[in-house]
This record gives sequence, structure tokens and C-alpha cells, in this order.
Amino acid sequence: MSPSDPTDPTGPHAPGSASPADDAPPADAAATEPTAPEPARTPFSRPADVAALPRIGALALSVDGTRLAISVATLDPAGKKWQSALWEVDPAGQRPARRLTRSAPGESAPVWAPDGSLLFTSTRPDPTAAEAGDPKPALWSLPAGAGEARPLLTRPGGISGVAVATGTGDVVVASATLPGGAEAAADEERRKARADAGVTAVLHESYPVRHWDSDLGPASPHLFWAGPLAEDEDGEPPALRDLTPDATPPNGAGEEFTLSPDGRLLARSEEVPDGPAGHRNRVVLTATDGSGTRVLVDDPLADVYGASFSPDGSALVCVREALSSYAEPPDYTLLLVDVADGGVRDLTAGFDRWPSAPQFSADGRAVYFLADDDGRHAVFRVPVDGGAPVRLTADGAYSHLQVARDGSALYALRSAYDSPPLPVRLDPEATGQEPSPLPSPGAIDALPGTLHEVEATAADGTRVQSWLVLPEGTSADSPAPLVLWIHGGPLMSWNSWSWRWCPWVLAARGYAVLLPNPALSQGFGQDFVRRGWGTWGEAPYTDLMAAVDAAEQRPDIDATRTAAMGGSFGGYMANWIATQTDRFRAVVSHAGLWHLDSFTSTTDAAYYWEKEWGDALTEPRRYEQNSPHRYADALRTPMLVIHGDKDYRVPVGEALHLWYALQKRAVPSKFLYFPDENHWVLTPGNSSVWYETVLAFLAEHVLGEPWQRPALL
Repeated sequence: MSPSDPTDPTGPHAPGSASPADDAPPADAAATEPTAPEPARTPFSRPADVAALPRIGALALSVDGTRLAISVATLDPAGKKWQSALWEVDPAGQRPARRLTRSAPGESAPVWAPDGSLLFTSTRPDPTAAEAGDPKPALWSLPAGAGEARPLLTRPGGISGVAVATGTGDVVVASATLPGGAEAAADEERRKARADAGVTAVLHESYPVRHWDSDLGPASPHLFWAGPLAEDEDGEPPALRDLTPDATPPNGAGEEFTLSPDGRLLARSEEVPDGPAGHRNRVVLTATDGSGTRVLVDDPLADVYGASFSPDGSALVCVREALSSYAEPPDYTLLLVDVADGGVRDLTAGFDRWPSAPQFSADGRAVYFLADDDGRHAVFRVPVDGGAPVRLTADGAYSHLQVARDGSALYALRSAYDSPPLPVRLDPEATGQEPSPLPSPGAIDALPGTLHEVEATAADGTRVQSWLVLPEGTSADSPAPLVLWIHGGPLMSWNSWSWRWCPWVLAARGYAVLLPNPALSQGFGQDFVRRGWGTWGEAPYTDLMAAVDAAEQRPDIDATRTAAMGGSFGGYMANWIATQTDRFRAVVSHAGLWHLDSFTSTTDAAYYWEKEWGDALTEPRRYEQNSPHRYADALRTPMLVIHGDKDYRVPVGEALHLWYALQKRAVPSKFLYFPDENHWVLTPGNSSVWYETVLAFLAEHVLGEPWQRPALL
């Protein structure tokens, strides 16, 4: 649900900053299979098997371009959580990948220092110190040659982010710090005093008070300079310099920051007030010698963030996101900024897509960036001295883009709906690229079906692009039941692999899965977003129905057995569908919006949504026209409602309100409630139960089979 999904690096920017224990098969496994021929066995046949697949989540290129590090998450021995380890991948694609780290707590956030050491964060115990209390993430270093990893830095609030200067090895870290706790001893003393007194209360003096699944305060992020951290350094840890001493709760200094190659300047995104209870971001420069901070880019009409230095440190490129309004959705462009005088030039003027994650080329003459484009998340290149952006990649969705300093290559993680994220090497200038994966863990040997790109025409003549997953064995003689799966956001699109919203789990049970990109989806131009702005129940809904209509015309789709489901904004659309049509046999709503006024008032970033919807007291029209709860008496379709209690983006009250409306009207319904999950369902056991419950509900209402309650529920 926008503001951006933090699990999705392709999504738009968020204010202030769109995945099982073993589960036994049903007692009568044959009774729960679709009537179509049984697909071949794959890891997607059981959610527990999906959880056992390795998942690549980060990519880092060494300064000299000779080594690649990735993070790989796998199940722990007990099958109750995922553990992340660091692996090395050969940039040339010749040698097999090898594992670099092993610890029960795991390792993450890899970044290379110029001396070839690999820095990472971990809660693994320090072998040289006695551990006490709840362990916090510390900064560790793995030497360039042989040797054991050693701890470099720790703070009472842990280390949550790190930046390294590519030229000097200077390090800046982010750490949650209590007011007055710049010195580690003072921070620890304040934490202990609260704990000893049994105090967990937080006094807020400004909005917001929470974010996604975290309660903000009383600590807030501070940024600390540590200087160069030599590989052979021994003895006392380095003294840290607080570069953000004025950072205060709830948001503090933020954790989006980068260092100039010479380590002298820290560029960071700083949150500032924007009207009552509102916020926006600007880019500031802080001298790492402690001599002060100056504002570099401050636009009262936009969020500015995502800064990246040029190779010589003389310029920055950053993202400008025009603030949305009641009349207009946001729009994005890239800014080229002179570090010395703050002069700004628009690099992507007239480019009708939303650029993100910009980085300079090795020679500083071009900028690479990512953007959604027609159901893909592509790599683009734009010349610094002027010219139109050029798309370098064909299919797929790219993230974690890395530029080799010698200009010879780009590296990234590539995924698609038929491939999880895998590391690839790209040519810096060629177009239409379809790179082969570099050897690494994480590849899928077989999928239980095939992926197709399809399209439909909306009532106003607009093209609606979709992905369609067909299970094995599907044909005109054996058509598959259809599940409409609606993406979240809403300002995103279906374009990349997702472990949380994985259509192949449904395909393994014989379902075709339709993944449309309706109005509000990004990657189809500003007018396409504008079609649904403030009118979620209109063009987004009719686009979805047009996509379903087109799919149902296919001879390999059984139009008599269909369901709709979605999460977040997709959950809103599922709720809206349930009140507008009875064409589906079942509807599944995960973390869905039901009462727009209630949602806008209680979500973690109310000011963001009020820009689009208006003040419910003075501008009620959009709420009245688009809120599903106003049409509760039209509920007829069986519904499965799913929600986590720790969801602060779409608070659980939305699900409770919907659940009562269904029960009061005797609509066949179930409520799958997770007391300790958030907007997503992130632990292996609960993820497995999520899929099993959805599959059981669909089997009952779409396939007409007896209800099979998941064994662990």
C-alpha cells in the first residue's frame, strides 16, 4: 500500500523515507486437487516447500569490480525463520558461487570497502566480549584475504545502515539514539533507566507516531562518522562523531545517505514539515569533519531524495517526486545538482515514466536509472549533457543496480514472474538486453505452468496489460479455473517475482492466475495513473473487469469458476468488487481498505492519503463515492478476510469493520487473523498457513469441494 512498499525496491518513495514451517497436506489430498490433470510435482506444490527455496535479497560490487556479494536467505534448521548469509558470485560468470559467512543470527546489508574487506551487519555474538541482554545489529568486517570476520562498530541502538566512501574507506553508520545519547555510554544509561523503571511510554510532540509496523520514538536515527576502518585495526573501537546532533524523534535524521568518493561530504535525505502534520524530504550536505550542514535541494512542491555522487564528487543526481494533490498524482524526474553552488538541471524532462535509483556511469557522462515500463522494471541510460533516456533491457525487473568503476559492465538483480531475483551482468550501452544469470543459489529448476503476456481494451479504449499464469495441462479440453490477483500500491505494477504474492503456488493447484495492471499502475504513463486518481472505484475497477472479460474469452479458461483476491490496495479492490458484482465465486481480501475515512485517519501517514482524498469533513465526495463500506448491503460473495494486528499502514480496524459487516449479513466468510504479523505475513509458519487457508477457501467455493481446515488452525 503506497507510500511505497519497503519490500519492493521498485516502488515509489515513502513519506519519511508494491515471505513456513512444514505443513501437512490435507487428509484427503485427492479431494483438494482441481479437476484438471494434476500438474507435475514442483517446489510450489506445497507452501512449506516454497519456504525452503533460497531467496536472494541484496547485491554489492567491490570497488575494484572483481567481486560480487549477495545475501541469500534460507530456512533455519527449525524451519521457523529465515536466515540470511553472504555469498560471493563471480562477476565473469565462470566460477560457482561460494558461501562467505555462517552464523545462526545471519548477516545482511553487504557493502565493500576500498581495501577489499566486506562490511555487513549482524547480531552474531562478539567472540571477544561477554554478551548481555538483547543483541543489537553491529557492523562487522570480513577481510579481503583469508581470515575470520571481526566486529567493527556497535551502538546501544544497533547499526541499521552503513555507507562507505569508495576512495578513502570512510564509514558512516546509522543508529537509533535516544535524546542526549550521542555518546554510547549516555545512550546506554538512558535505555537502562527506562528499562529499570519499567517505562515503555513514548511522548510524541509531532506527527507521525508509527511507520509500517514500528512504533516511532523515543529513539530516532542519528548518523555517525567513524573514519576509515583499516582491515588490520586492533584495540579500541574508533570514536564516533555524531553528524546529526539535532535529530529528534519521531523520524530523526533518516537512513537514506551516501558519502562522496573522498569521504568529505555526506548527502542525505532530510524530512521537514510540510503544512500541519505533513512532511516532505529535501537533500542536505553534511561535512564529515563536523563543520556543518547546508541545504542542497529544497523544493516546497516536491520530495527530493535518492542522492548519488558523481565519480569526481562534483555533482549529485537525485529523484524529484512532485507532491501529489487533490487534482494530480505525483510525478517523478531526475535532477542533476552541482555540489558547489546547488545549481539544478532536469535530466529526464518529458520522460513519461517514473525514474528511480539513479547512479552515474563510470566516466560521469551518463546516469543509469530504473523505471517501470509496460509491465517491466527496466534499466535506462540518459546522457548528462542532454538527450532522451534509452532503455537497455528488454524483459524482466531489475534492482540493486551496480556500476563497475572501469566502465566495463553493470550488475543487478533481475527477476520476472518466471524467475526469482538472480544476479546478472549487463553491457553499459547495449539495448534490448536479455542477460543470462550468473552462477548463484536461488534459481528455480521448474515452474508448474507457463507465463503469458495478455491485454484487454478498457471501456474508454485504453490498453490494459496483464500477465497470465497458466497451470500445466491447461487446454481447451481442460480449461483452468481463474483467479484474478490484484496488486497493491496502488502506484506500482505487476512486473517482478514475489515470494509473498506468488502465483505459482496457485498454479501448482491447477488455477490460472491473472495479474492485471489497471488504472493507477505505474509504467504506462502519467495519464494512465491520472485515470484512477481519487476514483479508485471507477477506472481501476472497470479496467480489472475488462481484463477478466478478455481472459474469460480464452478457451483454456473456465469462466464459470473464478475468484478475485488482492492485498493492500488489492484488498481494497477485492472489497470493492465484493460490493459491486457477484460474478466471482469467492473473494479474498488481505489487509484491505474498507472504510476510507477511517483508514485515512488512522494509517501511519494520513497526510499522504489526504492529499488525494481531501479532508473527509470538508470534501467528503470522494470518500462517499469510493468507500466499499457504503455498499455493505450488496455483499453476497463468500469472503476470506486476512489481516495482521501489527499492520500500521492499513490498521486492523479495517478488517474488523468488514468482518462484522459480513457476519451481520450472514455472508459465508472467514477471518484469518495474525496477532503478531504486519502488513505482510513474514514468518515461515504463518506464510505457510496463509497460503493453505487461501487454497482451502478457493477449493471450497471455486471448485465446490468440502472445506478442509488447515491442520494448524
